[in-house]
Amino acid sequence: MAPDEEKEEYVLVLDYLPYGHPDDPRPVYQKKPIVHSIGEDHFVLLELIPKEGVVLQTQERVYVGEGDRKEIDHVKRRLKYDELTHGARIELPYVLEKMVIDDGGRFVDFFNEAQPLTTRLHQLELLTGIGKKLMWTLLDEREKGRFTSFKDLRERVKGLYHPEKLIVHRIVEELRDEHIKYRIFVR
Repeated sequence: MAPDEEKEEYVLVLDYLPYGHPDDPRPVYQKKPIVHSIGEDHFVLLELIPKEGVVLQTQERVYVGEGDRKEIDHVKRRLKYDELTHGARIELPYVLEKMVIDDGGRFVDFFNEAQPLTTRLHQLELLTGIGKKLMWTLLDEREKGRFTSFKDLRERVKGLYHPEKLIVHRIVEELRDEHIKYRIFVR
């Protein structure tokens, strides 16, 4: 994938730090506010510098694409999971769950289109809680017709109680571990 295709258009705020990063040794008057955020499309973690006088709220959706930005002055850098503030790490699963539910079709399509990775491992098995038995149940139900929503998934596949939480857990796992072998959602 070309670098341009991986740029985020919108992010959701994980943490707003009006007095800069707590680990910054400079005096408070020299620090600028920063925002820790996660991209909607590729789940890229970003540190942003808001425009002067702008105060952002957790879970707020903010435009960071090319062109005129209302709230953000510039993207400072890409973050690793370990560089997130404590508050951002706590907020991450809640923000991700909101993103997964809001864009449900994209994630339900994962259940409709997941394929084997090897002769012994299927993409569905990368989701915590899905073993061979549940995977085969999912595949059998999928053959009867595409899943249309998370509700449809829960009703048709007994034992699959919160598919959106399984996806959130996998995204967090992929963000945490830079050396994870298989990536499904995070680039």
